[in-house]
Amino acid sequence: MFHGWRVVTACCVIATVAWALGTFGASVYLQAVTAAHGWPIADVAFAVTLFYLVSALMQRSVGRAIDRFGPRPVLLLGALSMTLGVACIGQVSERWQLYPCFVLIGLGWSPLSTTGIAATVAPWFERHQGRSMALAIMGASIGAVIGVPILQFAIRQFGLREGLAIVAAAAAAVLLPLIARVLRYRGPRDIGLQRDGDASLSEAPPIPLKPPIATAANRPLLLWSAAVAFALGLAMQVGFITHHVTLAEPLLGTFGAGLLVSATGGAGFAGRVILARIADSADVRRLACLVMIAQAAALLALALWPIVPVLIVASLVYGYGIGHITTLGPIVVRREFGAAAFGATYGAAASVIQFTSAFGPAVIGLLRDSFGGYRPGLAIASAVTLTACAIMFSGGRLAART
Repeated sequence: MFHGWRVVTACCVIATVAWALGTFGASVYLQAVTAAHGWPIADVAFAVTLFYLVSALMQRSVGRAIDRFGPRPVLLLGALSMTLGVACIGQVSERWQLYPCFVLIGLGWSPLSTTGIAATVAPWFERHQGRSMALAIMGASIGAVIGVPILQFAIRQFGLREGLAIVAAAAAAVLLPLIARVLRYRGPRDIGLQRDGDASLSEAPPIPLKPPIATAANRPLLLWSAAVAFALGLAMQVGFITHHVTLAEPLLGTFGAGLLVSATGGAGFAGRVILARIADSADVRRLACLVMIAQAAALLALALWPIVPVLIVASLVYGYGIGHITTLGPIVVRREFGAAAFGATYGAAASVIQFTSAFGPAVIGLLRDSFGGYRPGLAIASAVTLTACAIMFSGGRLAART
């Protein structure tokens, strides 16, 4: 087997653990910490926002570090930091103690999330660039399906302190040896091959590559229209994911809300499976716009009709979009800018994306507390998602004319 596909498999496992403990685990931490200590939801949501802010500040440095040193040392440090942060959440007794815990998670999340995974996979493929990234980030959906139930089970069986410590130790035992063994090469040239596993460099001419569409004239417009669009879309997405358990609990109960979050992750998994099949041939900007429209409709439906059937259907529709939006960002940049210095290029966009999306949990939490419920905030989130769609579409059109 071409080692690049082993890298994809390892990154899928890394994404599974990272999203389980990071993005989707945040909704469990929000519910469990507020229930255990009686602290305001907005205060705990701000701690979650802090983890995204720290990660946002690190994105460009992560991309450059992977370009310079390779993925192994960067992702090893990330795994250590994230697992330590998760274990620390269970030890807190004062509100201020939450913040260093989520700073550690943010430092770990930055290399284990989309930027680190995309920069790790990008050098290995050209023809299968979209498929390889979609399959690698598919672990995010697996993490959504299994992460919430595992965390809830561990907390229910062992308590907040011991439960999170056990989960963190298990995650470290999986990630550290996997990263150390599989991610020891930077790219196919280290093993004498070309991208996609084609013949050795000494036996075959270079693969004819499709040139990137970015030029000196349209490069800023392409990069920043994608960055701003995905930043707005993901801010609403991260906010929804973080509050999903709390939003669904009054209608479904704690167990039912956990099942719905897992089903939403399953819908995201289905979205990534489909994306892996079509990403290398689709107009990825147009595809992102269509998915954002569907997500906006789901949020608006939840705001207008907060009943169980609508909650379930809208969550599944929104989850399907999660499977696309979190993956399409690096695919758009890889398609339009090429593989050269991808880590630094996407890292610049990811800094904007994660810095903006970091405010999602706090914004949704503040809107919920201000209006006494989630409905107005969901309607606002729908409008913001449609704005992201407009920026994505117009940016691509204007760049094509430049």
